[in-house]
Amino acid sequence: MRINPLRAALERGEVQVGTWLTMVRNPAILSLMKAAGLDFARVDMEHTSLTIETIADMALVSRAIDFPIAVRPPKANREWITRLLDVGVMNLHCPQVENAAHAREIVAASRYAPMGLRGNGGLSASTDFETTGTAAERRSHANRQVFVTVMFETGAAFDDLDEIAAMPGIDALTIGPADLAQDLGVFGSPDQARVLDEKRDLVLAAAKKHGKTCAMLASSYEQVRQWQDAGALLLAYSSDVDILHSGFSQAMKRIKG
Repeated sequence: MRINPLRAALERGEVQVGTWLTMVRNPAILSLMKAAGLDFARVDMEHTSLTIETIADMALVSRAIDFPIAVRPPKANREWITRLLDVGVMNLHCPQVENAAHAREIVAASRYAPMGLRGNGGLSASTDFETTGTAAERRSHANRQVFVTVMFETGAAFDDLDEIAAMPGIDALTIGPADLAQDLGVFGSPDQARVLDEKRDLVLAAAKKHGKTCAMLASSYEQVRQWQDAGALLLAYSSDVDILHSGFSQAMKRIKG
């Protein structure tokens, strides 16, 4: 049965550097990213027009070429978690996790009994249509491979930070910097970087305390190095849109003057 390469690498303590995939729908982009040296792609459904059909195609290619994707659903609820896992996604990047109760719902939806109450969909892309072992063995294996990252995007969510970090089934912690800055009233202000770094430090400390992975979003090479040195293993640098926009902008400046 298939192993989740992202989870396996993180458990070995290997830094994983990926990028956000927000616009490109052709699954071949995953092969390009792998060839370019990226370790994973984080696919965004919350703020894009990407559909479940597109995600299903990407998940199939991801599994075939052993290049993991993590998907951020529009909402971290049972409906979306079930569908994403059943089409073959192994890594969930869950937005707007407000409290420990929500985190428990995410764990329950993403793991089969006795760890949770994930719905049983039978043979599917998530099992590669394999019949190896018993159904119970396949469910147990699936529970071990799923990797769940939760996003803290409001100040109130930090009230339950320690409880969420300690929760079995929650594998990684991160912040949603833009939404968190907005909620804290510092978005676009001179204090934004300082306030967000304070929250990042809290997440890092909680992850270290409870043996969880810390994930960080980085917009520069310097930020990648900063948070890698601080102990974050799961790093998302930039996005397909930003890389394309920056590359074309620089080219046009040179061409047009």
